[in-house]
Amino acid sequence: MSQNLPPHPNPKKPDLVLPEGACDAHCHVFGPGNVFPYSDAATYRPEDAPKEKLFALHRHLGLSRSVIVQASCHGTDNRAMVDALLAGGGAYRGIAMVERDVSEEELRALHQAGVRGVRFNFVAHLGEAADKDAVREIVAKIKPLGWHIVVHFDSHWLEDLAPFLEELDIVTVIDHMGRVDASAGVEQQAFQLLLQLMEDERFWVKVCGSERISRAGPPFHDAAEYGRLLVEKFPDRVLWGTDWPHPNIKKNMPDDGELVDLLKIIAPGADKLEALLVTNPTRLYWPETL
Repeated sequence: MSQNLPPHPNPKKPDLVLPEGACDAHCHVFGPGNVFPYSDAATYRPEDAPKEKLFALHRHLGLSRSVIVQASCHGTDNRAMVDALLAGGGAYRGIAMVERDVSEEELRALHQAGVRGVRFNFVAHLGEAADKDAVREIVAKIKPLGWHIVVHFDSHWLEDLAPFLEELDIVTVIDHMGRVDASAGVEQQAFQLLLQLMEDERFWVKVCGSERISRAGPPFHDAAEYGRLLVEKFPDRVLWGTDWPHPNIKKNMPDDGELVDLLKIIAPGADKLEALLVTNPTRLYWPETL
């Protein structure tokens, strides 16, 4: 089991002033482990990163809303995430991980707490890939709730995954720009496949994870260029998040203030920034407010 590095201890105050209602659409809470134990099946052991630290970070960065994504270190025990949603009130939404036999009653309780989707992993370092039949069964259960799915995959999976994802007929959000290799150029097969998939209006993509796909290292400008292209091409189906506390980063732990400042490259101009951080997450996670 790998040990998780702690997040940056003192992130800078961003130079970029974010618009009112800005949303961190991808972040996590870990523990505290003595209250919300970590899964025995987890492939990494994080340091505690509880809701209080996440809320303080959001205030520091100028973010007033958030989507907390269930992390694999907690498996399908969503209690830490739900606890954070309840503490955050209506300003926080969640993405759960569930078993294929999840009941309607359990899903309704998650919905009441603010959960609006389910995440599936196809990433080698997080263990065995999601079972496709289980994914189909879960999708059938969550569609009546108006939920969507979030998929996290290694880029080499996309060629085989794309037909399966299209078959599911549900709104699908792709994590971390499909984890493409930022050094391989925009003509690489993985990025071209991502662009093709995004032509289907059921698909959304998160233009975060620059620290994951960069090969140049900080300040991750090589990766931000991919985000910029996705924002330009699909302005109404892009989301952004910090990915705090950055699970499984082995080196170059990012400064979250610097990640916010990357938005000057990813979404240059007030209109693009407003769409990315306010309008788009509102449509997906707070449609009742429109």
